[in-house]
Amino acid sequence: MNNKRDCYEVLGISHDASDQEIKSAYRKLALKYHPDKNPNDRNAEEKFKEAAEAYSILSDPDKRARYDRYGHSGLQGGFSGFDPATFGDFGDILGEFFGFGDIFGSRRRGGPERGADLRYDLKISFREAAFGLKTKIKIPRQDTCGACEGRGTPKGKNPVTCPTCRGSGQVRYQQGFFSISRTCSQCNGAGRIISEPCETCQGRGRVRREKVLEVRIPAGVDNGARLRIQGEGEAGIHNGPSGDLYVVIYVEEHPFFQRQGNNIYCQVPVGIAQAVLGAEITVPTLEGEEKLRIPEGTQSGSVFRLRNKGIVSLGERGRGDQFVTVNVVVPTKLTKEQRQIFEALAKVSKDDDLTQERNIFDKVKDIFG
Repeated sequence: MNNKRDCYEVLGISHDASDQEIKSAYRKLALKYHPDKNPNDRNAEEKFKEAAEAYSILSDPDKRARYDRYGHSGLQGGFSGFDPATFGDFGDILGEFFGFGDIFGSRRRGGPERGADLRYDLKISFREAAFGLKTKIKIPRQDTCGACEGRGTPKGKNPVTCPTCRGSGQVRYQQGFFSISRTCSQCNGAGRIISEPCETCQGRGRVRREKVLEVRIPAGVDNGARLRIQGEGEAGIHNGPSGDLYVVIYVEEHPFFQRQGNNIYCQVPVGIAQAVLGAEITVPTLEGEEKLRIPEGTQSGSVFRLRNKGIVSLGERGRGDQFVTVNVVVPTKLTKEQRQIFEALAKVSKDDDLTQERNIFDKVKDIFG
């Protein structure tokens, strides 16, 4: 009879957990029960082994499928020790918590490594976001040393193999039932020692310098958009591939327009006579002024649409619209003539019910001719 606990129960996850959820659950248990953190604790050691076994099964698609169907009996004896091929990222997980190198000593740390990704925050105007632009940015970063071409040694000179780790970059020792590999302290995991470093980069193979890049910002970008520029991050270590550059866009607010998706919104004041009688008004747009006809009897807060006057759809065809809200402005100071007109309006409206068919707008229209 198989008395092993359910793998999902061991990791504390559901049966439909994603690969990332499985990995995350195992990380937490590895941190909690690792023998280095729980010396002479047999129970913690057993829980650590149990979690490792569960992870080895559920992180492998084939093993997980057999386990889901047949349980532990479908794995032909179940867990039989650590397999470096199965635990491709097992050492990485422990390394994040405990500073180990590869737990099985199967990977060298001194080989080529990818350079770091970089981020650049770029502030642009509302109009630039709407129509796009080309601009130049200055990026401080680590570049491959040109003097030694990233080797860290002058031309004609080569590093020597580290005598401590014999070129592996790691030193192995026994820890309980584990055979642990730590990064070699003499060569810092490189597996080699540079006795005559390059004078330009002092043996690092990289130098810090600024690079000016021309960046094209497409029309229609919105606040918070990220543009990835491949290979423009920091240079890799030991001639590894460069990282990427991510340009994060921040769009300045506009004093007149507001954006919602690909549509823009604005508010335009009109006089009371224009609202009552109707008028053709001039409305600012992103491309200049546009004529807008408002009908007679327009109420304050009425919204009108100018088609295709909004923002270009990013990566697609089409364009948003501009929505214009009309605000009727009541004069605060009247000339003598204006006062007479409004007094006349008040007189003719004195005994009328404004809900009748001939409303106030008709009467104002009569007064203004």
